Amino acid sequence: MTWNNRPLHWPAPLRPGSKIVVTAPSSGVEPSLHARLDLVIAHLQAQGFVVEEGQCLRQQHQGASASADHRATELMQALRRDDVAAVFPPWGGELAIELLARLDWSALASARPKWLIGYSDTSTLQVPLTLRLGWPTAHGPCLMDLAPTQTDALTVAALSHLGTPGGGRFEQRQSRCWQLKWTDFATQPDVPYRLTEPTHWRWLNPPTAGADEIRFSGRLIGGCLDTLVHLAGSAWAPWPGAGTLLFLENAEMSPVALVRALHRLRGSGWLDGLAGVLWGRSSAPDSTGASNLRYADAIQQELGALACPVLVDVDIGHRPPQLMLVNGAWVDVSWSAAEGGRVVQTLG
Repeated sequence: MTWNNRPLHWPAPLRPGSKIVVTAPSSGVEPSLHARLDLVIAHLQAQGFVVEEGQCLRQQHQGASASADHRATELMQALRRDDVAAVFPPWGGELAIELLARLDWSALASARPKWLIGYSDTSTLQVPLTLRLGWPTAHGPCLMDLAPTQTDALTVAALSHLGTPGGGRFEQRQSRCWQLKWTDFATQPDVPYRLTEPTHWRWLNPPTAGADEIRFSGRLIGGCLDTLVHLAGSAWAPWPGAGTLLFLENAEMSPVALVRALHRLRGSGWLDGLAGVLWGRSSAPDSTGASNLRYADAIQQELGALACPVLVDVDIGHRPPQLMLVNGAWVDVSWSAAEGGRVVQTLG
């Protein structure tokens, strides 16, 4: 299978016995959160995974786990090793973009592909790996979400989906509820999600009033808009072309910043010829006041006129839980007002 004029090179299925390197190419884990980190790593090991910690993990200094050179070297080493099946950062952060020019992309082109798992700033690295090298990458829950006490069905099943054999499919359905407020891992290391808000995926741009069912398909690419806006259309993230199904989520941008970011994507070609858009729940504060642009109006005016279907408030991003979405996978999406959303991905 080729995409973006490159073949897709699928990582081996992630299964018990697979080696996972835990390193922090963006934010590290401060000492107050080590109890949570220990808990989730032990949980991976209890499921049969072999876990190896990197030096860029249990620390935080000047906005990241270590210097950009140290983070890039450690990530590069993990991505080139044949015995490593996956790289799993603890979470995102702010400064993964510093690593892009420091990675040896020609050396990675001949390396065995492996899963890079996570979301937020991790998508800064995932999208270039998929679009430049043809390595599918796994946008989903971060390591620190995977406590043994976690009960959310989407999250509990996330890693098992990456064990799907080549050419296989897996299905996910929208959550019942989502989490409004973050919990404190420092005081409650074993806390699971607290899902209190009813989930409602919504069709933003139905062709006729009252339309209540939609199906669409395409090849997935996407991540956190806050970071991808700086890559779209560059050598790190060339637009893969018509028929792409784009997924995005907004972490911190205000409604007016969101408008600017979507104009940047449009100018880079990233909104051309789309098969569809999956738009995650926003975790950014909305504006207030009658004279200010509100979040709902911003996405309506920027995405509502697209020719492809747009589903919003999907389980993606910084308002967990979230789907495991594989950059490079073929996806079939269906939604109805009565049944909610369904996503089926084919890994191949």
